[in-house]
Amino acid sequence: MNTLTQSVKKFRRTPAFTGFVLFTIALVMNILMQGINSGTPLAFFKPAFYGSMLMTNAPFILTTMAQSLLLIVGLFDISIGIQLALVNVICIMVPQELGLPIWAGWLAAMGANLLVSAAFGACSSLLRLPAMLVGYAFTFIIKGVNVSIMSKPQGKVPKEVYLPYQTLIGGVLPVALLVIVAIFLMWLLIKRRPLGKHLYAVGGNPRNAYAAGISPVKVQMQANLLKGFIVGVGGICLTLMNASGNPLQAEDYGLRSLIACILGGMGFGGWGSMACGVFGASFFVLIQNAVYYFFSYLSKVITGFAVSTYWQNLVSDVILLLGLLVTIITAREQRKTLKEGLFNQFKGGEARVSR
Repeated sequence: MNTLTQSVKKFRRTPAFTGFVLFTIALVMNILMQGINSGTPLAFFKPAFYGSMLMTNAPFILTTMAQSLLLIVGLFDISIGIQLALVNVICIMVPQELGLPIWAGWLAAMGANLLVSAAFGACSSLLRLPAMLVGYAFTFIIKGVNVSIMSKPQGKVPKEVYLPYQTLIGGVLPVALLVIVAIFLMWLLIKRRPLGKHLYAVGGNPRNAYAAGISPVKVQMQANLLKGFIVGVGGICLTLMNASGNPLQAEDYGLRSLIACILGGMGFGGWGSMACGVFGASFFVLIQNAVYYFFSYLSKVITGFAVSTYWQNLVSDVILLLGLLVTIITAREQRKTLKEGLFNQFKGGEARVSR
């Protein structure tokens, strides 16, 4: 029991705690609203529902996880959304136009996105251009490349390829969940390796990291390549979800993933973890679902009641804004408490030395 209590107290001091609380609130709201709307209290737990929700939102969750890596190292990329479309376009067009196997298209898409990520890293880290401007420029560059390769939405994925992704293993376990868990386990492994420590060191203070023998440019390039790999996986998931190609889709994932990271408790440089991105993205998705079911219920019980999607978006955006405020205030207090704790430890150490 003491071990459990200590673990809870330790978790409460982590940046991901606020994101976890917001995620839990959104999950409860979603369960209640869907249960009330459908007349079945446990409708949320039907495999068909949560499987579909995970399959649909896995690309966004993976994009947010990739964005969280960059935030740890002190960068961010608003072009990360359109990069999903780049992967999707290449996955479709390589087999369609060149007659190559589907797996060759996936490898080509992954390689192309790694090149884009390396180029972004070179501009933002090596040339020290502002990440916001680089991301803005890359958005239009990649969009142009996408349209050049695929002028309009087209293509298809064979049923035997996309169907396994859209089914449930054993009737209960979504394949999309396994993909997300696999990427998260990869992050846990990296976090325990020297690279993980270097990511936080560079994000926390690049000058101190350089003085300690760590190359900030090299670490930021490695973070960008990891980001490119995760976005590549997300783009393949997007392709399997839609079973077709669209050169202009998912562009808004860039800003949405950044918002989701902050909602989950991420800070800019050395504060937070990929868990923050997972909780933030999940909160983002669940709130939008809960608002949708809330208005659907009102339309059933109130005769003639109907609202446009603009009002639904307004309500969900207001809730997201409140979540952002809570996260920012909580993160500020957590950092203050951490600094005070370190100061007290240092002060106590000085006292012991003076004795």
